[in-house]
Amino acid sequence: MAERVTAEELREVMRRFPAPVAVVTCIDDREEFGLTVGSLVSLSLDPPLVGVSIGKDSARHEPMRNARGFAISLLSEQQAQLAQHLARSGVPPVALWEGVATRPGVHGPLLDGALAWLECGTWAEYEAGDHTLFLGEVLSTELGAPGRGLVYRGSTYHPA
Repeated sequence: MAERVTAEELREVMRRFPAPVAVVTCIDDREEFGLTVGSLVSLSLDPPLVGVSIGKDSARHEPMRNARGFAISLLSEQQAQLAQHLARSGVPPVALWEGVATRPGVHGPLLDGALAWLECGTWAEYEAGDHTLFLGEVLSTELGAPGRGLVYRGSTYHPA
């Protein structure tokens, strides 16, 4: 029987595979939260469902659970610095948004300059090891300016 794969081994393999970069935002008790993710996936067209995986140790995990909905901004190639800023952990929400251009969304702030935006109601959530998989029913979409997207590969951001 083969030995169990370690977290570092899996991380090393997945670093070779480009992942789309998005920012997930939500509002919990009137406070806005956000984080950069590389785990966004389209799951179903009917009903329209997307999924995002959030680490249970993330400060944004419980706000996602409590919010009952979330917004997603699909980042453009020019937003690598923004992705890096919102990927930082341990930053209080008020400091997180300093200097970040947004507009209000139904379930969370929408980042200016994104390629597209999704507004989602939480459809379901599933325990997935040290993460929770949040499924969102896409309630509305909006396209931004055309351009190239942002992906994460080899521990750095790249244009798609």
